[in-house]
Amino acid sequence: MEKNKNLAFGPLNYIMLGIGIAIVVVGFILMAGSGTTEDTFNPEIFSDLRIKVAPITSLFGFIVVIAAILIKPKRQ
Repeated sequence: MEKNKNLAFGPLNYIMLGIGIAIVVVGFILMAGSGTTEDTFNPEIFSDLRIKVAPITSLFGFIVVIAAILIKPKRQ
């Protein structure tokens, strides 16, 4: 087999992509939770974790994914 594979991503790109996707998933998990129904009000929907921390975490994950796509792999 030839070693001259012309892949778009290098090993660093794949690692960063995986880390970024994992951070996005963690952010979405932090946003999840029980909601409010017509019968009961859940004040946890307005917690700082769900309104501030989780979206910032997801945004950071998306930035890592974009960086993983844009970084050029080192060619040998």
